[in-house]
Amino acid sequence: MSDTRDLVMLVDDNLANLMVGKEALSDIYSVITVPSASKMFDLLTRYTPKLILLDVVMPEMNGYEAIKILKNHPKMKNIPVIFLTSMNDSDSELLGLNLGAVDYIGKPFSAPLLRKRVEVHILVEQQKKTLQDYNDNLQEMVANKAQTILKLQNKVLQAMAELVEGRDNLTGNHIERTQHCLGILLSNMFAMGIYQEETNGWDIGLLLQSSLLHDVGKIAINDSILKKPGKLTKEEFDEMKKHVMYGVQFIEKLEEGEEDSLFLQYAKIFIRYHHEKWNGSGYPDNRAGTEIPLLGRLMAIVDVYEALTSRRCYKPAIDHETAVNIILQGKGKDFDPVLVDLFEKCSGQLPFSMPYNTKSNNESRPLLDVASS
Repeated sequence: MSDTRDLVMLVDDNLANLMVGKEALSDIYSVITVPSASKMFDLLTRYTPKLILLDVVMPEMNGYEAIKILKNHPKMKNIPVIFLTSMNDSDSELLGLNLGAVDYIGKPFSAPLLRKRVEVHILVEQQKKTLQDYNDNLQEMVANKAQTILKLQNKVLQAMAELVEGRDNLTGNHIERTQHCLGILLSNMFAMGIYQEETNGWDIGLLLQSSLLHDVGKIAINDSILKKPGKLTKEEFDEMKKHVMYGVQFIEKLEEGEEDSLFLQYAKIFIRYHHEKWNGSGYPDNRAGTEIPLLGRLMAIVDVYEALTSRRCYKPAIDHETAVNIILQGKGKDFDPVLVDLFEKCSGQLPFSMPYNTKSNNESRPLLDVASS
């Protein structure tokens, strides 16, 4: 039957010390006696003791040299070491403690003191392990709880996105498709190092989540405008444009009482700036060039591409190639030229080369007006 007691390794070049130490401990612990540091390292490839009692003064390799090796070895560094020494000066003791020893026992040692020191340090290690296990479990519980909250948040966002889609008579999951296209554009932008300084520290998961809210303000637009199959009048289009600020106001309401919510900050940028144009002719703020936040410039391209390749109540879908060409024609006018080049390079990765439905019985709005509403 195997010995299930805690294992202690006693390392000393003096046979008498090994015998005394083993006799003092063997009624409580399983004890391996070792005559040298080199032999100790051989045995440590097969055994992992709860504690090592290590003589300081030994030929070939002394205790200080041995503990340096122990503490630099990934599988051995956490084994507690108590030095055994006949040296009683404070400098020697301080050196050993600085090298990683947990305690010092003077020789010749008394059996009761040796047992008590070993007992205390093994107990401390057990408590440390228990605390670490508890901490690991707690972290896992927190991570699981956070994941649950994240899933719930995603469901709420998805439900809100579907509500917007339902009011706008959108087909083909516009908001999900926009999110997917944005993910492709972002991953390629990071891979190519484009706008690296500006994107440093971005949380991609939160970005993609918050992008679901980019059209949330359409909830406040009247059905007669939102679902109109034909071209909007100027007055109707002016009213439609208000969905941006309605969305911003919605996010600002959510921000009340919140401290620096990155998710809401991202969402507000997507909402406010995804209809701005590079030449300053967009809305609501008529910003131009790099005055438009990068997230808004990204969403502007993605939103237009997805809108072009999807059927609406007022227009048919168009094919992937035509949509890409329209985006390219807007380079430097509607869209950031750098991002248009990026879009062109990764356009083959976009999944909408075949439109969902290219037929419509309704009078169509001009293609370039599609993403403006």
